[in-house]
Amino acid sequence: MSVVAASLSGMDVTGYLARLGLDPEPPSLGALRRLHAAHVERVPYEALEVQLGRPTPLDPPASLARILRGRGGYCYHLNGAFSALLAALGYRVTRHLGGVQGSAADAPNVDRNHLALTVTGLPDAPGTAWLADAGLGDGPHEPLPLREGTYVQGPHTYRLRPSEAAPGGWRFDHDPSGSFTGMDFAPGVAEMADFAEKHTWLSTAPESGFVRVCVVQRRDAAGIDTLRALTLDRHGAKELVESPGDWWAAAGDVFGIPAALFTAEERERLWRQCVAQHEAHVGGTGSEVVPSA
Repeated sequence: MSVVAASLSGMDVTGYLARLGLDPEPPSLGALRRLHAAHVERVPYEALEVQLGRPTPLDPPASLARILRGRGGYCYHLNGAFSALLAALGYRVTRHLGGVQGSAADAPNVDRNHLALTVTGLPDAPGTAWLADAGLGDGPHEPLPLREGTYVQGPHTYRLRPSEAAPGGWRFDHDPSGSFTGMDFAPGVAEMADFAEKHTWLSTAPESGFVRVCVVQRRDAAGIDTLRALTLDRHGAKELVESPGDWWAAAGDVFGIPAALFTAEERERLWRQCVAQHEAHVGGTGSEVVPSA
């Protein structure tokens, strides 16, 4: 099976690990768990560039550069960079075509709106493949073994089973409280270029969830933090953010996104859009579904 190339020019492994608060260590299941948990805790799931009308490149070095500046991204950025880091550290990691379904009304599919990752060949777990997906927003806190079954992490219960939409692939069923119902991914190997067309659509189409609603998420061992337009949800406790100062304080304090990375004009634009999105939702035209990618 082809895997992500281990030699990627410009890969700042030291800087990436510093962003995650980790020291380098040889590949192992424990080390993979620490990398995954640190990534979903410290690197936010966000598409603020899309909200500002600035589509981002797909290549992992560009995603890493943004992560090193204190930002995050959605799955193409997060899993693209994370897979490059894992490869540089000596892990056998593979990218896969995936499809996230936002609601029960969406049929399982692999429409390329998600980049999934698996890791194999761990020295202390050589016979087990692992779903190591840091790009699902409110998804798993740690890797999941690719074995059919139910898995509990903190307050959430997940299920893994063979995919009906992608023969030979896998299906991740989210906890009922999650922001999406599930994700399927195909067994074959995907290249970053395979997601280019979908990335353009997700970044620019008026129908795209990333264009319609501003969502920022992070995961820790105890649960999920989500900022959706003006609603801040801290592990299930919701509050309305009522001023731009409070919004940017939450972006920094909860999600680690410094306001200083944006100009005053950009901050004002994002605030106005979040107000409009909140008002549309209150008026019955919005959506609670978190965008998928």
